[in-house]
Amino acid sequence: MKIEPLFDKIVIKPIEPETVTAGGIILPNSQEKPQIAEVIAVGKGDMVDGKQTVMQVAVGDKVLYPKYAGSEFKFDGQEYVIMSQSDVLGKIKD
Repeated sequence: MKIEPLFDKIVIKPIEPETVTAGGIILPNSQEKPQIAEVIAVGKGDMVDGKQTVMQVAVGDKVLYPKYAGSEFKFDGQEYVIMSQSDVLGKIKD
């Protein structure tokens, strides 16, 4: 089964932060998690003033998103968030 978002919506999968550093130091769970996710699915865009909006993110992009943006849901045992493209704060470039 596959999720296909509508209009300008995107589906993201939050990325869990590392719990062990490269040097082997275990990080405590008490620290606040960064809001980083991978884009899993992208809608086709929306119509604004009779013009099709251009989607700025693509499947596989890593993005930053606000803490309380979108709607969280479970699908096939995985946690996902669906939100509008305009809620994305930025893309992470490697």
